[in-house]
Amino acid sequence: MRYKYFCIIIAFSLFSVRGIAQEDRGYKVYQFPANMIPRIDGKTEDWDTFPSEYIVGIDQLWDDSGKYPKSDPKNLDVKVRVAWVKGLNRLYFLYEAYDDYWDFSLNGLHNDIFEIVIDGDLSGGPFIEEQHPNQTLPRWDTYYAFHGVHAQNYHIFTPAVGKDWALVWGSQSWIKELPYANISYSYDFKPGQSGKLVAEFWITPFDYAGAEGPVRAVESSLSDNKKIGLTWAVIDYDDVNDGTKKGFWNLSKNHKMYGNSSLGTIFTLLPLDKKYLKNFEAKWSFIVTNMERRQVTFKDESVGEITSWKWDFGDHTFSGEPNPVHQYKNPGKYVVTLYIEGPAGRSRKVNIWEVAVR
Repeated sequence: MRYKYFCIIIAFSLFSVRGIAQEDRGYKVYQFPANMIPRIDGKTEDWDTFPSEYIVGIDQLWDDSGKYPKSDPKNLDVKVRVAWVKGLNRLYFLYEAYDDYWDFSLNGLHNDIFEIVIDGDLSGGPFIEEQHPNQTLPRWDTYYAFHGVHAQNYHIFTPAVGKDWALVWGSQSWIKELPYANISYSYDFKPGQSGKLVAEFWITPFDYAGAEGPVRAVESSLSDNKKIGLTWAVIDYDDVNDGTKKGFWNLSKNHKMYGNSSLGTIFTLLPLDKKYLKNFEAKWSFIVTNMERRQVTFKDESVGEITSWKWDFGDHTFSGEPNPVHQYKNPGKYVVTLYIEGPAGRSRKVNIWEVAVR
């Protein structure tokens, strides 16, 4: 039965790819270098180098609840920074908000909230049970096999006191725990008071996240210039005694973005800024393309202007090609070196015993 509904999900996702409606307004996800990964400690110093032009402020959100004609930073002022690090399929967030009335004293969903929707592979379409394309299916089956599977919704409590830091809206609550997410807060106000809150966290986007847990999960692969579905809303309660005074400040122009990722917005993952790159450096990768023939394909990934390459394959043979294909005569673990030269000088990159053929 589960397999049947899983196939429905895949078929619907393939259909929805052809009808993607996410709006690309030029939002960016900044890339931090590997030696500048933000510490999840609720402090902002790690984000000092984040370019101001990529900050998304309250002036870029609109209140589709109809309670407020325009944003007022004296009532609510929000700034959001989003970043990533190559090699880690994580999205890092720095959420800074001033509110004139913080509401977080109750047990339930009545709480100031930062709501995020992430669709890491732009599969699009609805992803909550209430919007399943086949409403004749049993409700609990659509919940467990569909809700939050191909796109995820996080209701992040700002702040969370006496409750989990987020409601993962679906059957995969495991995605809000380590090693898939982490958060830290900083604030000094009490319920009903005004003040500033900092929430620093990261989450892992998933192309497939099922109720069965991480055993079959597929993380979204993040890479330079990739476009992902990402949107958010800020739910702001202004009076604990009057639940009608609730603003829904939305980055998307569509209210139902909370359950349909096609109604959200697109962010582009930026490459690493040139100021963090070396002007000239030897780098390379390899793949064993035919183990029976002991054939290995090498790929130059060096940085800078290169005038000559020299590959030492570790078996007393060499090549001057940028991307050679080499066939080893004997099995073994080899020390392979790439030497490059250019106007900026010389560089080498050695790989020890990882190139192995049998």
